[in-house]
Amino acid sequence: MRRVVIGYFDAGGGHRAAARALAESIVRQQRPWQVISLNLDDVLEPADPVYRATGVRGGEIYNRALRMGWTAGSAQAIPVMHGVIRMMHSLQVRLLRECWQRLQPDLVVSVVPHLNRALFESLRAEDARTPFVTVVTDLADYPPHFWFEPQDQHFICGSERAQHQARALGVAEERIWSVSGMVLHPRFYETIRADRAAERRKLRLHPSRATGLVLFGGYGSQAMLRIAKRMEACRREIQLIFLCGRNQRLAHRLRGLDLLFPAHVEGFTEDVAHYMWLSDFFVGKPGPGSLSEALAMRLPVIVQAGVQTMAQERYNVEWIRQHGVGIPIRSWGAIARAVEEMLHPAVRRRMLRNIGKLDNRAVFEIPEILQRIAFTETPLPRNVSSNFDRCDIAV
Repeated sequence: MRRVVIGYFDAGGGHRAAARALAESIVRQQRPWQVISLNLDDVLEPADPVYRATGVRGGEIYNRALRMGWTAGSAQAIPVMHGVIRMMHSLQVRLLRECWQRLQPDLVVSVVPHLNRALFESLRAEDARTPFVTVVTDLADYPPHFWFEPQDQHFICGSERAQHQARALGVAEERIWSVSGMVLHPRFYETIRADRAAERRKLRLHPSRATGLVLFGGYGSQAMLRIAKRMEACRREIQLIFLCGRNQRLAHRLRGLDLLFPAHVEGFTEDVAHYMWLSDFFVGKPGPGSLSEALAMRLPVIVQAGVQTMAQERYNVEWIRQHGVGIPIRSWGAIARAVEEMLHPAVRRRMLRNIGKLDNRAVFEIPEILQRIAFTETPLPRNVSSNFDRCDIAV
């Protein structure tokens, strides 16, 4: 059986989610592969200077910053982080070579940025024949040395912007693969057969009132507290669902608020799709995962587009404007006005039409691309995004 290794890390949570989604899609398509999900944080812990100094992994420090909303300096922090990665590069390559010796992969897939040079060089040092593929889980690169490296590997890109960036760096055309969006778990494509009004009542929400979902990834954000209070100024009747992820302290504080509108607060859940199905619009940061999940569930989005926006997510704000699927705002002080605008019938109809033009099937498309890259001898077409429909995978 062919052995496929999918490498991820835990910084932010979206990379683990992409790895799990891709592994699930491979299983559902009944590919004859053994899929190994590899946590690169475990492999590279000896090369993590933050861990060596504090006993806490660098990725966890990043996640703590997300919880607190400390993201304003991301553009300045990224070059510093890349400097540290360069300094630890030789050790990273050695640790990864030991990993490949143990796992003996037939194909290595990365769903992470920053580490693709070390992944590629370590794999080539062990076996020059083993294909290496990076699935870009952002709508665009944030160069240099974020997603793309000038090396002889394959890149799977879910946007035209990312494809253009790969070409501009000199990546060979036959190494650039186009898919129709970001990687989402197959559950976001499953039909939910339930009574939405009844499901809302179970959460002590009004069955027919406009419902917003507030989500800031798997680790939440203190911004959710500001959103809750600012939304009290909304002149329309609304209610909110807050998904706080692994941020238990935030969930406790939200539950303690005496809000003027109905609200449900949930901690970590695997059933984000269900809560999105219960909602009418999305509020959060413009992360590629949550943004794409919301659009797959036909939710117009409201995102912050100010100094707090992560550097690598700033293009996502531009993408939202270009496609007319949401409202970016400079600060959460404008959230009530943005919700009122979004709920205007004409605005909502226009956004839903624009969302309907999107058809993200990337998680179903990528296994076939991997098959063609690694396990067939036939010529490799560069775009297979039109070859799949919902019947390819039973859900």
